[in-house]
Parts: sequence; structure tokens; C-alpha cells
Amino acid sequence: MMSHEITSLVGKHKPRKRLGRGPGSGLGKTAGRGHKGQNSRSGSSMPLTFEGGQMPLFRRLPKRGFNNANFETKYQIVNVSDFDRFEDGATVNAETLKAKGLITSATDLVKILGTGEVSRKLTVLANKFSKSASEKIQAAGGSVEVVVASKKA
Repeated sequence: MMSHEITSLVGKHKPRKRLGRGPGSGLGKTAGRGHKGQNSRSGSSMPLTFEGGQMPLFRRLPKRGFNNANFETKYQIVNVSDFDRFEDGATVNAETLKAKGLITSATDLVKILGTGEVSRKLTVLANKFSKSASEKIQAAGGSVEVVVASKKA
């Protein structure tokens, strides 16, 4: 086959391997698994990081020093398009967002993003707002209140 003869259909469907169907198939007897050994047995699966019993690289390397992931501030994200679940004039805070299933924890920090549109007049209390989110909420006649988070012990 030449490179100019290749179409989108050629090679789209690879024929599946039929294992253990005799020597003529090329995958008979041991079905491509070889003789003996851990991977020749049924039910054998190992993680990609397995190094044959040798101490894995991740465990051999030292883990010292500063890691920013330990101190990262994580926010639960809510878009303004999700506010259509609330009645007109309602107060939206972490507890009400949790009750509607929009966030997983009422104690974590919440950030409101401006994806979508707001059609209701709402009072929204959150730890952070994007600029577009606060503009859309106020344009719909609602109000935005930033809740200061208490420092974690």
C-alpha cells in the first residue's frame, strides 16, 4: 500500500486476536503468553510501576523539602449557570449549595465562576468571585458578599 492510497477507513478496525486456536493461527498453544512465569498464568495483572520485586523508583528517591501541594488553597467551583435551581430572592451560601448538591462540603472554600447566565435576583455569599461572575449576579439585580475564611489550625 502506498501513502497516497491511505483513506480514513483503512486501519480503522483492527481485527481482534483469536488466542489459542491452533498452531496455524500463530497464537496457538501458549496464546502469546510464553512458557511459565507470572504473566503466563490466568488472573495475572501488575501495576505499571512494578519493577519485578526491586524497590520501586518512587520509593528509592528521597522525599525532602518544600512541596507546595501541602499548602495549596483548594476551592470548590460553582458556575453562575447553576443558580437557576434557586428561587428568586433566595440567599445562596455554602449550606444551600451543599443542599442542592452543587458542592461536596459546606466547610470548604467556595469560588463562583461566571460561566453561563443568571436570570434570578439572588444574594450570593462565597469566599471568592470571578470578575465576570460578580458582574452577572449584580446585573440580574442580585448582590455579592465575600465571606472571609477562618484560618485553619
